[in-house]
Amino acid sequence: MAKVILYTKDNCPYCRMAKDLLSNRKIAFDEVRIDLDDSKRDEMIRLSNRRTVPQIFINDQSIGGYDDLAALAKSGKLDELLKP
Repeated sequence: MAKVILYTKDNCPYCRMAKDLLSNRKIAFDEVRIDLDDSKRDEMIRLSNRRTVPQIFINDQSIGGYDDLAALAKSGKLDELLKP
């Protein structure tokens, strides 16, 4: 099973859409709330070189934000990334 991590903030519509997309596809993920821990925000920026949320990682590979996730899902490439 692929490891999926989402860096998110509360009240973020794109974060909610990313979580909904993954949940609807029955894809398990770990959520890291950067608004609750500044060190996690710094970690997200270091790993992704981006400051916006959500930032999504599959098997430690940065795939970007919600728009990137949705594009991968639409193209069928998300399923390839999730293969063990």
